[in-house]
Amino acid sequence: MATLPIDTAKYTGIICAVPPAPRVANRETGQLRVDRETGKTVYQVGLCLMAGTSADVVNVSVAGEPAGVQLGMPVAVRDLVATPWENDGRHGIAFRAAEIRPLSAPATSASKGAGQ
Repeated sequence: MATLPIDTAKYTGIICAVPPAPRVANRETGQLRVDRETGKTVYQVGLCLMAGTSADVVNVSVAGEPAGVQLGMPVAVRDLVATPWENDGRHGIAFRAAEIRPLSAPATSASKGAGQ
């Protein structure tokens, strides 16, 4: 499926609506989901994306724990993408980001210059 980039600069605000939690790969064993590229645990964060007079809450996956991200906190999101999916008659959109960090935190060396 195609991965669609999302321009987060178009949003008037992005706030943590659900704090980061590790994603579970196997509910029976409790095994956590791990990112194939980095080997880090995948976390899910509920983000409220606000634009003008509307707002949507989406669950966004990110490799590694988003340090310092807490409920109600404005956040910065790097490289947000949406991937449509379909499986056994069910369908939806999966959201993933390279990084989610508190808005007031300094940019990491990997994100410096990205989109600036």
